[in-house]
Amino acid sequence: MRHPHPMPLYTTAALRTVERLAAEAVTGCGGVPLMERAGRAAADLAIQMLGDQGGRVLVFAGPGNNGGDALVVARLLRAAFVPVDLVFDGDSGRQPPDAATALAAWHTAGGSTLDAVPAGGRWPLVVDGLFGIGLTRPPEGVLANRIEAIAALARDGSAVLSLDVPSGLDADTGRIHGVAVEATRTLTFLSLKPGLLTADGPDCCGDLDLADLGIDAPSLLPACGHALDARQLAGLRPVRRRNSHKGSHGSVGVIGGAPGMVGAALLAGRAALHAGAGRVTLGLVDEQGPAFDPCQPELMVRRWHEMPRLDALTTLAIGPGLGDFPESQAALCWGLASPLPLVIDADALNLIARDDALRNTLAARPAPSVLTPHPAEAARLLRIDTAAVQADRIGSAVSLAAMFDAAVVLKGNGSISALPGGEWFIHRSGNPGMGSAGMGDVLTGIIAALLAQGLAPRDALTGGVTAHGAAADAVSAEEGVPAGLPGLTASEVSLRARGLLAGA
Repeated sequence: MRHPHPMPLYTTAALRTVERLAAEAVTGCGGVPLMERAGRAAADLAIQMLGDQGGRVLVFAGPGNNGGDALVVARLLRAAFVPVDLVFDGDSGRQPPDAATALAAWHTAGGSTLDAVPAGGRWPLVVDGLFGIGLTRPPEGVLANRIEAIAALARDGSAVLSLDVPSGLDADTGRIHGVAVEATRTLTFLSLKPGLLTADGPDCCGDLDLADLGIDAPSLLPACGHALDARQLAGLRPVRRRNSHKGSHGSVGVIGGAPGMVGAALLAGRAALHAGAGRVTLGLVDEQGPAFDPCQPELMVRRWHEMPRLDALTTLAIGPGLGDFPESQAALCWGLASPLPLVIDADALNLIARDDALRNTLAARPAPSVLTPHPAEAARLLRIDTAAVQADRIGSAVSLAAMFDAAVVLKGNGSISALPGGEWFIHRSGNPGMGSAGMGDVLTGIIAALLAQGLAPRDALTGGVTAHGAAADAVSAEEGVPAGLPGLTASEVSLRARGLLAGA
């Protein structure tokens, strides 16, 4: 899969190296220091956010370099004749050198500092410069109170601009350390950070902007991971030759549909057709299941043990509505033993999680495997609790990929795709409207169809997850609810994904 301009992501540890190398390069050529560049970018955005309404700006400057960025913002706003109130919570004798320089420049420019928020004041814009990427534990005392004060001001109508990372948010994991700012906009510097894009990050960030400060981070240090959005669908699939037929585009088998859950298998099968598979066969566990799909009669439907010969299939998907019956276990064993690329979802993951023999069989498969767990399923596979998975979503996905020698997507806010070699991606497509029944079944069908059409597991996984989320975004936007359409259905997403993939 060609990823046009994938967005590099850096962990905090890697960013420290990037910052050091960038600062050395800037100093060596006599350029503008990074903190000054960051402050300029943030001041420009602050003025844009104020617009024509004007008014005072309340700036919170913390004790570290993030506070230094805020001090530069305050000075530059003041120089632009924007009235500023600055609450400073650092120790002037213990600041990092660049932040100390910024404080001295603020005072030289005639600025003063406050040790409390003025009572009764109203500010159309609040700048959050309390904590940056280094926060690893819950804020305490005065600094925790500052975050609560920012929340109260936001409730009263103030817009909030966070610098680099909303204070209280873990830049690596997206985990909230006790309490965190929920910004209107976040301006992050040098590179995107993983924690801004997954778990609680998107809710805390608001609209996210990047100021690279004129630094090409990947030229200094390879990225730790990458962020993907709908732009990465370009070139996903090879152009179809006119001289082709249904057998040219792969044959998908979907195994699932236990009693009461046949709909899950139907959704996966329909999605596989919509995503371009030439043929799709459903193998139902329910012996009393339907003989055909009246809404999608193109699907071939039979009992799972009557599936076509394996040499007539290109890819298998197992799990949608599989249930927990003896027949479910038998079908899963058959699928794991097959030589075909295999997409494993839902109940199949739960059966594997509790059975050491199945776990070992999966890990030893010579054919490619793709796992699509949600956080609770991932926790069962890792044998930890769901909270631990959510506390480190990237680490959990990477661990699963290594444990089972499989491509993995950990679903959720900012889905994480990971490969056995340690490569990982965060998907920026998707919205809260996808929290409805059947979405995972559709994703399984899309990924299986892309595998059947000859895509490598990496490309089928990342392309499938991206298309799935982008389809939900497109439907929501068409209904005028870009933040996520309540009542969005899996069937709508399946059909919309068809159009996106057709143009990929």
